[in-house]
Amino acid sequence: MNKEQNYYQSVHTDFLISDLIVRMELTLLCKLEFILVLYSLLHRGHTQDAELTIEPQWSTFYIGESVTFKCDMKEGRAEDWTYTLKRRDWTVYSNDPRQHLLLYPLDKDHSGVYLCCGHRKSSDYTKCSNRVSIHVSDRFRSRLTAGTTTVSVGDRVTLSCSVEKSAGWKYEWFRRTSHTSEYRINDGENGNIRVSQGGIYRCRGFRGESMIYSDTSDEVTISITFPNKVSVTQKPSWSQMFRGETITLTCEVQGGEGVQWEYEWRTPQSQTFRTNRKDWTFTASISGDYSCKSRPTDDSYSGTKWSEAVRVSVSDKPKAQLNRNGETLSCSVNPSSSGWSYSFYRGEKNDELLTVKNTDYHLNREIKDSQGGVYRCRGGRGEPVYYTEFSDPIIVEGEFLCVFLILY
Repeated sequence: MNKEQNYYQSVHTDFLISDLIVRMELTLLCKLEFILVLYSLLHRGHTQDAELTIEPQWSTFYIGESVTFKCDMKEGRAEDWTYTLKRRDWTVYSNDPRQHLLLYPLDKDHSGVYLCCGHRKSSDYTKCSNRVSIHVSDRFRSRLTAGTTTVSVGDRVTLSCSVEKSAGWKYEWFRRTSHTSEYRINDGENGNIRVSQGGIYRCRGFRGESMIYSDTSDEVTISITFPNKVSVTQKPSWSQMFRGETITLTCEVQGGEGVQWEYEWRTPQSQTFRTNRKDWTFTASISGDYSCKSRPTDDSYSGTKWSEAVRVSVSDKPKAQLNRNGETLSCSVNPSSSGWSYSFYRGEKNDELLTVKNTDYHLNREIKDSQGGVYRCRGGRGEPVYYTEFSDPIIVEGEFLCVFLILY
């Protein structure tokens, strides 16, 4: 082989070696880039897979409750990792071997956004989860609502209890009366109950293993209505009463025989009061409507409906009016009203009562005068007797008095 052939052979060999080296370098570079990309993809996938959840899954917690954070790396076994739970300004747990991390008791300062990170024990590999927000609030008051507060005997009314802005509540119910202490009436598993018994009810909510309670609701009074009709009668039954007269109203319950009733009266001023007697005697003072209802004495939350109102018209105390027609003196009451009997008096100081023994004064309103003097009259009615003001005087001249009674 000559020198030229040796030269080309050497060049060809060098070219092959160089080409092989370049190919090997490109292959190694591609493999390295592939490994880096694969690592990046795998690492990014693991970060997305890490998951932080809470139990219970409520949006709002209350002071004194508890929450458990679960940090799941979604990779390997749970014991292969240590866990760090943190908030932006606070590390709650650091490198803890437990996957479930309890925060108890909660306070308002525990509100915020939480994140957990896992560190693999066998390496320096760490990845973090999604973020979870919790809000811790003061305790809320339970709210009790009723479909109606009055129900007929034999019917039921639905009571509903709720705690606003939160979930997971169960409820317990309480009843009392004015004569009995409060007691629990069911196990509280339902926010709605139906009751047929009168009384004072309230409720409250509870939830969670720590049995946190809401504040108790306001009270609601349920009344049971009897079908008995009630009416009011007036005695005396005069259409016009005068201030200071005595009047008696009677509350009558139809079909209430055998029941010991207690009575409640409503006055024109919308005031109410109770009595054990069905008759109410009082002094008339103002005009207005009076009504009554009744209830059994042993059940203060059951009773009848209100009666129709009785209108009592009351005027100022009247004044008698004395008139003379010839020898006849007649007495009347203005404004005109019924039930009056009349008395006549003679003398400057009304010191002589002109009367006829055993006379029905209800019909007596005239006398005849045959004797001079100063005469007055007044009317009276009712029991005890209610008197009008004295009339203005009339002066009669003469020496002989003859009193005649004219009955109408």
